[in-house]
Amino acid sequence: MIRTERLRIYPASREQMEAMIASEQDEELKKAYTEMLEGCLRHPDQWDWYAIWMIEKTDGTHIGDLCFKGLRENGFTEIGYGILEEHRGQGYATEAVRAACRWAFQHAEVKTLEAETDAENAASQRVLQKCGFRPNGIMGEEGPRFTLLR
Repeated sequence: MIRTERLRIYPASREQMEAMIASEQDEELKKAYTEMLEGCLRHPDQWDWYAIWMIEKTDGTHIGDLCFKGLRENGFTEIGYGILEEHRGQGYATEAVRAACRWAFQHAEVKTLEAETDAENAASQRVLQKCGFRPNGIMGEEGPRFTLLR
């Protein structure tokens, strides 16, 4: 578990992920959550690198989630995140991403973090930049990619 001043961030259990998949209305998110669970089941020894990480306020209110998209042998991983609309604009995404990056870099094998955000999502791009990510000039499926080096 990662703790910050206002948040608790932790990898979901199989049961929590199954419940999220079952209740998700957005087909794109449902697909992503299913892929995360499948990654966890294929790589149980690397659960944290494939799991949905729950983001909660210290009072237990669920406000969003994040994930790492596996850990490659070259020390690369990708981070993704989302905050529920009613909790946006309060600095939670920056706080969560910053804490998750610190956690990732505590693992000696992690050398590079990347993230991708929609080209129109200026708020998400600001989150990444506040956390030290820099545009790397690559356009991904969802938009521009950003890199953070150890």
